[in-house]
Amino acid sequence: MNTNTPWSGAGRRVFMNEVGPRDGLQMEAAFVPTADKIALIDALSLAGYAKIEATAFVSATAIPALRDGDVVMSEITRQPGVIYTALVPNLRGAERAIETRTDELNLVMSVSETHNLCNLRMLRSQSLQALAQVIALAQDARVPVNVSLSCSFGCPMEGDVPAADVLDWVQRFADRGVQGVTLCDTTGMAFPPQVAALVRAVRQRWPQLGLTLHFHDTRGLALPNMLAALDAGADRFDTALGGLGGCPYAPGASGNACSEDAVHALQLVGYDTGVDLARITGLAQRLPALIGHDMPSQIAKAGPRSHRHAPPADFDTWRQRAHERQAAAVR
Repeated sequence: MNTNTPWSGAGRRVFMNEVGPRDGLQMEAAFVPTADKIALIDALSLAGYAKIEATAFVSATAIPALRDGDVVMSEITRQPGVIYTALVPNLRGAERAIETRTDELNLVMSVSETHNLCNLRMLRSQSLQALAQVIALAQDARVPVNVSLSCSFGCPMEGDVPAADVLDWVQRFADRGVQGVTLCDTTGMAFPPQVAALVRAVRQRWPQLGLTLHFHDTRGLALPNMLAALDAGADRFDTALGGLGGCPYAPGASGNACSEDAVHALQLVGYDTGVDLARITGLAQRLPALIGHDMPSQIAKAGPRSHRHAPPADFDTWRQRAHERQAAAVR
């Protein structure tokens, strides 16, 4: 490998967060049985992920696909070194998460006023007030908090979101003592130079704040955006097994950055993801039977670059005839 290429990882550690069990399954029309969710998370726990977003503590009416969050978080088999996080929208959700020993609370709001109203039915100021209460509760319970900022790279209704607005919202939550923020490309509007600039700005301003990037592959730019973020200093990414997920505000869009596709690409250019590619590819190949439809994953379908295929059945005949023609030409 040419270690001078600008995309060379040169063994640099990258931390992969698996969000399929929450951000992926919440979009599924068919309810995945609780036992199957637990089995999936237990299998993912052995794959080398830094963090797994296991579920969400929301109302069954809001997200019926995750109505079993309490049972899932209580009954998974936890592996040392893996952080088990969950989406928490309000105080009651935070209480449930803390009761079930969730390692981290993931709070969500949008930097776009329009998207926040559509998605959460609140103004951004109202979301901030509600989430501030959750942060205070988590701090009392000594549970870390991460805040995911939707539409950090653009809003499907408002268009471009100024980087200054994103930085302003990061500042508001940094001031409240959260441990990390996630910049979310909610509907796949991000592009590499934009990503690099915003990552550099956040890293320079808050070097001690955990930074995660969350890309969707809506327009095929998830992997280029990840590479741009890495080059700008990021080292943690959300991905979803099989490319699970999507967004109701981007009709026809594909889902989250695909875990096995991302791991395969990052490992090829020299990054150390810590993730067992063969293991997660096998899990991705079993997803269609679990959720009832095909997935966008390329590695699950085509296999990694190292995969080899047998020649056609009549290859030996072709080879023999080619040698015979060559011999005849020499004579």
